[in-house]
Amino acid sequence: MLETVTLCFFAALAGFIDSIAGGGGLIQLPALFIVLPHLPVATLLGTNKLASISGTSVATIQYARHIRIDWKATLPATAAALIASFLGARTVTLLNPGTMRPLILFMLVAIALHTFLRKDFGSVHAPRLDRVKQVAISIATGSLIGFYDGFFGPGTGSFLIFVFIGIFGFSFLAASASSKVVNFATNISAVLYFAATGNIIYTTAILMGLANVLGAVIGSRLAILKGNRFVRIFFLAVVVCLIAKLGYDMLLK
Repeated sequence: MLETVTLCFFAALAGFIDSIAGGGGLIQLPALFIVLPHLPVATLLGTNKLASISGTSVATIQYARHIRIDWKATLPATAAALIASFLGARTVTLLNPGTMRPLILFMLVAIALHTFLRKDFGSVHAPRLDRVKQVAISIATGSLIGFYDGFFGPGTGSFLIFVFIGIFGFSFLAASASSKVVNFATNISAVLYFAATGNIIYTTAILMGLANVLGAVIGSRLAILKGNRFVRIFFLAVVVCLIAKLGYDMLLK
């Protein structure tokens, strides 16, 4: 009982964080590894994905109701991510995802510095790509980040937000909305794979999913209410925490 309550608390916190700036995996996945250390890695990842998709779907609906989502840029990435995430989930059963930590750490540091130094980064929604480039880059983005999410996961939402701002020219709020749509696709694809291979504890995942939804509702509403500046600050905080977590994990190895 205590294990379930603990996991639900961290799932709610993860849903709140992830709905605003991504990075919910920073909270929820380590909690599963700590509370249920006796379970296989693939089972913990599958349980985490099913819980996460609950909050992501609700956050997506919240954003779609209040923020205009650029579907022409978002849908190609979503379709590509759906396929790539399945391949990533398949790969995680064959390879150790921990080998990606140094590269991910370097990328997160670069993202944090760029966001901090460019004060106007993501402050204005000004799409800059023509239709052909938009579709091509959207597919590439969905493929790369979708595979990463199925394979490893933590920071996926943050990477998506950064790409939608830095390459597509979106504002923080618009980027957060689009990232939720793509993230939903990566989660559902990975969930299908983990379910097919029997790597989900459904009772735990469903209870955590309900808590995750609660956090996602509060977080997405707060982001919409507070606007770009709030999301930017929250995004930076999440990325710094991701850097600290990955750096700590690497020192322990």
